Amino acid sequence: MPSAAAVDPLSGYCAVTRTFHSLRAPIPLPPPAQPLSFPAFAFSFLPSPLPSHAAFLDAATGEAVPFPAFLGQVRALATALRAHLHISRGDVAFILAPPSLHVPVLYFALMAVGAVISPANPALTAGELAHLAALSKPSVAFAVSSAASKLPPGLSAVLLDSPRFSSFLHGPGDASVMDAAVIYQSEPAAILYSSGTTGSAKAVVLTHRNLMTTRAMPGPAPPDEVVMLTVPLFHVYGFVFCLRPVMAAQTLVLHTARRFDTRGVLAAVGRFRVTRLALAPPSLLAIVRTAEDDESVTASAATLQVVLCGGAALSPGLIRRFSHKFPHICVLQGYGLTETTAGFCRSIGVEESRRIGSVGRLSPGAEAKIIDPGTGDALPPGVPGELWVRGPFVMEGYRGDKESTSEILDSEGWLRTGDVCLIDKDGFLFVVDRLKEIIKYNGYQVAPAELEDLLQTHPGIDEAAVVGYADDQAGELPVAFVVQHSGSKVHEAQIKDFVAKQVVHYKRIHRVFLVDSIPKNAAGKILRKDLAKLALHRINAKL
Repeated sequence: MPSAAAVDPLSGYCAVTRTFHSLRAPIPLPPPAQPLSFPAFAFSFLPSPLPSHAAFLDAATGEAVPFPAFLGQVRALATALRAHLHISRGDVAFILAPPSLHVPVLYFALMAVGAVISPANPALTAGELAHLAALSKPSVAFAVSSAASKLPPGLSAVLLDSPRFSSFLHGPGDASVMDAAVIYQSEPAAILYSSGTTGSAKAVVLTHRNLMTTRAMPGPAPPDEVVMLTVPLFHVYGFVFCLRPVMAAQTLVLHTARRFDTRGVLAAVGRFRVTRLALAPPSLLAIVRTAEDDESVTASAATLQVVLCGGAALSPGLIRRFSHKFPHICVLQGYGLTETTAGFCRSIGVEESRRIGSVGRLSPGAEAKIIDPGTGDALPPGVPGELWVRGPFVMEGYRGDKESTSEILDSEGWLRTGDVCLIDKDGFLFVVDRLKEIIKYNGYQVAPAELEDLLQTHPGIDEAAVVGYADDQAGELPVAFVVQHSGSKVHEAQIKDFVAKQVVHYKRIHRVFLVDSIPKNAAGKILRKDLAKLALHRINAKL
């Protein structure tokens, strides 16, 4: 860190190093060499005696797990993991489950004994899950009955909705099991899945220390703070929000319904007196549309003070529409990647929320550079370029993939985000564009390369290119450009059906355009921006 005099007090920019620094107060972290697991770190902030209010609450059923019961279940499950399942330090546990009260208990118990948790989307196909398992190499799986049949053959599984698992939660808990495990902060705690900047899925290794950086800002939390989470717990956004409230002794209300139901969510906000609601942009749009059609639903949000939004870009127009219907609620945005343990940039408080279009300021401990993609030079405030970031939240790397790790993470710890951003004179970060080719559908990452490879396995297709098409509700929709094989009569419906049968719902192709050739540059790289313009032209021509 340069001297305070060298750092601009508004932007955090140091002209000498051409680096932006966070101006927020640092979050105290233990010495890096100290043996300490994330669960032990998180539980150290809980008051004694333990608070009696709910740690987790099911929005659909109203079932609650008070803090004493939560810690008791974590200890009991950790004991069972060791004694009955012989899970030990370094073992990877593959987890397939929708949001439920069992999932946070499972996360904490596994990490407490030194196991590595690896949650995946239970809606993925068996083939997609086999690919993820090949990356993380799990030795055991935890799954709900409806998803267990999709697990790779030979992988031992514990059913989360079985009497056996229930007995683990309510069995005898031995605190010494957790205390005896010597776990270093640098050890892997979780493996989450990301498409990185290009290509197919990668296994992101996050350490116990990475997770410690997700602790909220220092200072006492309001005693009546109630957070509601409506995003999946396998996604880095939901994953982090599942862990963070424990450190602040807050109640976390889990949205456990299969789909986001606006009226149901707002009813739960009113019923449980939710003060902070974490959601994705499509959910915010759904709330706005419902409120515009029926103003009576706004009464349910009387206790709501803050809406936290992340996972994808949020348009300024949508924020204004929301604020018009809910003027008393502050919309705070955040920005981050799976590779950065979720958000390393966020808005805090009403004043920062008024900087519409920005995703906030750098979080404690964060450093950033804006790099000219052409020259590699670091740029000053107000000039867009690729965002590089560094800090204690940056992943260890991609499991078993040194080449991809070195492409995104350099020897000095700088992580290339692949996003074109600028940081203004006041230190606010704006996401301008993406260098990377990933399509963001409802916050989920869709890798064009994966769909292109799949399309090209069809006997009637010679070449294929997939790009994103802007959509108000989903953010982006995958659309495909296809060159037919000579003599083939394959048509749009057949191609869409071919893909839909082999991928999860958010990877499905929404439009297919038959073309004579795929535009490429001299090096053979697909000119996706040209295709995106062509898609826009063709779709608008049919409207």
